[in-house]
Amino acid sequence: MLTWLRVERGRSVNTLNAYRLDLRAYVAWLDERSLTIAEVTEADLTGYVAHLKASGRAASSLKRSLVAVRGLHRFLATETEGVVDPAAELEMPKVPRGLPKALTEAEVERLLDAVVGGDPLARRDRVILEVLYGTGLRISELVGLSLADLDLDAGLLRAFGKGSKERIVPLGSPAIRALVAWLGPGGRPNLEPDRWARRGDAEALLLNTRGGRLSRQGAWIVVHRAGQRVGLGDRLSPHVLRHSCATHMLDHGADIRTVQELLGHASISTTQVYTLVSTDRLLSVYRAAHPRATVQP
Repeated sequence: MLTWLRVERGRSVNTLNAYRLDLRAYVAWLDERSLTIAEVTEADLTGYVAHLKASGRAASSLKRSLVAVRGLHRFLATETEGVVDPAAELEMPKVPRGLPKALTEAEVERLLDAVVGGDPLARRDRVILEVLYGTGLRISELVGLSLADLDLDAGLLRAFGKGSKERIVPLGSPAIRALVAWLGPGGRPNLEPDRWARRGDAEALLLNTRGGRLSRQGAWIVVHRAGQRVGLGDRLSPHVLRHSCATHMLDHGADIRTVQELLGHASISTTQVYTLVSTDRLLSVYRAAHPRATVQP
């Protein structure tokens, strides 16, 4: 099933890894009850849902697990003649939609100024922060960038999002300057090894201290440490920079469809969460923009 999801549905590696863990946990639960996949009934699935809830799973984690389980039974029913899908009526838990915790523009400025120096790691770390905030890339998209994905003359980069969907993203001047410094003498070339350990590392935009492609965890640590230096603590993560990019663009009048394209959202409903602004901001924008908002009686 996972191969089918990768090939036919274009699911990302991270999604497939999560589904793999969810399905292993499901099969282990069935084994404890001496049940095979073919013997599962709707009542068994109800019991599994209760088991997940009792284990303290968050709603989002519970939903992902059940999506994997439901997908497995649907796949088996579709591919195997005579097999009934016991998960056909399985209800998905509702996940509360929370507001993104965006930084203020002043906090972002402090963060971007936190990286000082011209050594290779400082140049690399400045790229990570500038590109994450300037483009709204996901952390996996950032560390997945290769040199061929950049067109600095045009001020563009090519990102591969969820399901390997390709999109072109513009780069702002600060991000371009940071990239030029990183790619020039004294930057990335200083971290290049005499011999590349793995195929593809030579093309990686971001390198670690050993000359390999920087991992998601490595980039996350860079962001976290920068946040610690300016007092943001646990409020900061790569995804918060993505939230901040979208929120600040909308605050400055960007069209929601443009933000959707920039972030690589498949559905505009995902982007619309950024439009849930505070009442104070709504009133201030209304009073500034509507011709009759300040008309005296």
